[in-house]
Amino acid sequence: MTRNRRAFLKSVPASLAVGVGAIASAEPPNEMVCLDYGISFICNKASFNAVRFWVESRTTLIDEAAGTSEVFYQCGSCKSEHTFAEQGLFTEDNYDFLPILGGRVWLIFRRPCRISETYRQVKADVWGEPVPKLYYGQGVTELRSFEEIRDATAEGRPIVAQTEIRNRETKLKAVIEYPVKTMNVSLDKLVYQVDTGPIAYPDLSQRRDPPIECLSLAFVAFNAPHFADFIVEQPTPVVQDEQTLAHVYHYSSPFSLPAQNRLLALALRKP
Repeated sequence: MTRNRRAFLKSVPASLAVGVGAIASAEPPNEMVCLDYGISFICNKASFNAVRFWVESRTTLIDEAAGTSEVFYQCGSCKSEHTFAEQGLFTEDNYDFLPILGGRVWLIFRRPCRISETYRQVKADVWGEPVPKLYYGQGVTELRSFEEIRDATAEGRPIVAQTEIRNRETKLKAVIEYPVKTMNVSLDKLVYQVDTGPIAYPDLSQRRDPPIECLSLAFVAFNAPHFADFIVEQPTPVVQDEQTLAHVYHYSSPFSLPAQNRLLALALRKP
């Protein structure tokens, strides 16, 4: 992953409305488009398990050299289970399970309490054909001032963030879109701060094949439009009294990148 600040080129987000696995080179849509994350899902058609996953974030990877883009949907996590068993549904040696979809390819994270060779795996057609059930936000407005952010937060309006990052050397760009689950607002200092995750963070420092391999799980924080801080899940030493006792998967080694951050507020749904 890239851990130092890079020059950033301001631009409008591209292909935010592109469907699953699509490749697009058309003009970007209106930047007010964002998902309604409360009601967006990825359904699947396998007869053995027509599983439905809640969409927790989406990352649009943009190849500026080729003029194409690909969309990845990071889904909510669950625990390892004996699916449809009569009893004892959770596995004894349990792990967190989280999938990300790109086209018909899945990047699957399995996080046990120890380091594992199966922590991340790329597989195709795991649960048959994926069927996106995506709904876009209604009455979307961009929050441009502290006062607008403060008021939308206090009103309980759903807020979605878009964080755009870019690597000049690889000519790769990404727009990470996610619901703001935690919003800090200081009425004394007149400042806000987003702290949200997990998201699908793309490493733009090199090209990957397949492109979905560039993704890692991360949290993101920002309190200004021009930068974002990330902390990525990775093998992390457990240290006590200057002795390494073990390595576990943990969010560690935070870093900062130039970014373009937008905050979008959705209209409240009618009761």
